[in-house]
Amino acid sequence: MSYTNNTSFTRRDFIKGAALGVGLGAVGAMGLYSYSPMSRHHISQVQRKMADFGVCKSVKARVISETSWFDNATLMGDIKAAGGLLVDQYTYNWPPFGDGTGLGKGSYEKGIAKIKHLLPNRLEEAWEITKGLSVHPDNPGGFAALVEVEQMDGTVRKFLLDSGWSYKWMDESFKREGIDKMLANGEIEALIISHEHFDHYWGLPVTLKYAPAIKIYIPDSFYPSGLRYIADSGHKGEVVKVKKGLFPMLPGMATYMFDVPIICKVFGEQSMYFNVADLGLVSITGCCHQGIILFADTAYKELKYENDKFHGLYGGLHISPFDDWDPKYDDLVIGLKKWNLEKVGCNHCTGLVTAKKFVDAGYPMIQGTARFRSKDKNYLGNGDSIEFKKV
Repeated sequence: MSYTNNTSFTRRDFIKGAALGVGLGAVGAMGLYSYSPMSRHHISQVQRKMADFGVCKSVKARVISETSWFDNATLMGDIKAAGGLLVDQYTYNWPPFGDGTGLGKGSYEKGIAKIKHLLPNRLEEAWEITKGLSVHPDNPGGFAALVEVEQMDGTVRKFLLDSGWSYKWMDESFKREGIDKMLANGEIEALIISHEHFDHYWGLPVTLKYAPAIKIYIPDSFYPSGLRYIADSGHKGEVVKVKKGLFPMLPGMATYMFDVPIICKVFGEQSMYFNVADLGLVSITGCCHQGIILFADTAYKELKYENDKFHGLYGGLHISPFDDWDPKYDDLVIGLKKWNLEKVGCNHCTGLVTAKKFVDAGYPMIQGTARFRSKDKNYLGNGDSIEFKKV
């Protein structure tokens, strides 16, 4: 495994971020960060930079799995019992890092020692071991999406956004959507990890089972345990650490690393921007912990795109992930209207209540099919897809 570091990351101690209150960490994670005036702190009130990152012909996102976990109450009960939202996720004793010591008493080192010798090829054995040592081993699912970018010459480039959580569920999901074969055939050129959270990252060995040398892009804010997991999972390729700010990848495609503290001792999220010919800006996000308003405003202030138009949006928006609606969230729903979006697909941590609010507010929502354990047609579910292309 080789590393490419595009910058040296100046670590802000996570506790410093958390000291702003369960404040910036937990509130940011729940979507209230968009609502807070703090959301504007990261963008100076300056003239638009209009950075030109090229143009692509189309973008398509296929939902491999948006079901990060299957029961909200179980997940939140575990987090609360383990010490709360600012506790290190690796201590929860969730799979795959269960070590048998019980809720809130685990560690990355003790957990990975139980299964490291089986990764990435013997996932079934590894999962059986971790099931017996972990808290609520049947609750994990995972988030992952296939992103297909059509270049202006018609060439299609494929990227995997995140690798989910449960080895068992994600392997089944990969096989259902043909991702296993695409990885094995080298059709998917890179894995882009949005952030270090359990439901987006801990399923990494499932990707490496089929493509052990795949290039991986991660935020440069990963903690030591998260970095070690890449090597411990059997990765044999290059790891690119993406620094804060814009990171162009292809003509019309760039990621953007937002420097924000998140719950469960995670720092930083990498989201995606696309400039689609004749349409405008399309944004894809894993969780959007930075807040949807900051995500949109950043594009406006930083980027140049077709027709100066924010055309489309897909992903988890973290407005009410546990369907615990607060009146403040209504301002977020209203606030997005200023962008006059023409196509919206949401799921995962957006929450069912939020998706229904978007529908009621008249947003151009793309409905799903509620298959493969996705719960509602108001958002894009497992096996569904959304495409942004000039007709």
